Amino acid sequence: MSVRRLVRGTVPWEQLEAVGRELRDRYDQETVRLVFFEADNWLSTPCVVNDRWFVKIISPQNALVHALFTGARNLGAFSSGTEGFFERFESPVEMAQHELEATRRMRKIGLNAPEPVEAFQVEDLGILVLSYLEDFRSLDDLAAAEIEAVLPDLFGALATLHENDLAHGDLRGENVLIHEGEVYFIDATAVSEEGIDEARSYDLASALAVLEPTVGAHVAVEEAVAVYGTEPVLQAVDFLDFVNIRPDHDFDAAAVKGEVTKVASESTAE
Repeated sequence: MSVRRLVRGTVPWEQLEAVGRELRDRYDQETVRLVFFEADNWLSTPCVVNDRWFVKIISPQNALVHALFTGARNLGAFSSGTEGFFERFESPVEMAQHELEATRRMRKIGLNAPEPVEAFQVEDLGILVLSYLEDFRSLDDLAAAEIEAVLPDLFGALATLHENDLAHGDLRGENVLIHEGEVYFIDATAVSEEGIDEARSYDLASALAVLEPTVGAHVAVEEAVAVYGTEPVLQAVDFLDFVNIRPDHDFDAAAVKGEVTKVASESTAE
């Protein structure tokens, strides 16, 4: 089996039919229509059901890949001078339950996130059901000017998450949605309570990594400092190299570090 095949994963059609029947019965639908997203399916098979529900189907293979990714991320955290703070899950349904709870917690503190519906098990699959946001775009889909317009809200939402002793843990462009002009977070992963401070610095480093290729290092750092202040952004620099080795981030870490150093120097001079 190739590495790419292992990572992508597939759910057999007969199991997808079983999921469809379960959704039909749970939500009292005469029929169900599953529309699948074009995705690499590393950690789930995402689909929209009857244009009303966003559903993630998580297989044992997805859970295995998540465990492998978690181990690699914790090794990367060690390289940044801290203990690993990412947590793994024991089963597909545990992955689904975590994301459901993470979505509830984000909404409870006033952040935008899809409405959580439920998580349950079908055979050996974990099923997560959220409300479906129509006409959303991810941060990856926006032009530079559009991203600049939402930067205050993006960093403000991230700061709110952190002020409430939470962290996202997997902040990427595809996990930040813009719906009706507002910022939504999805796909938060699990981090340990003991490592929450490091996880917040990692989140901030990830945000700078996402933004640098489109709006540039200067704008990204300037907005981060405006919301967080200088010290938290300086702490995030320790995680930039770790973020940069991830295959889902491609940015100029040296440019970001240079901007942070410049801002820190200006702050000291004042």
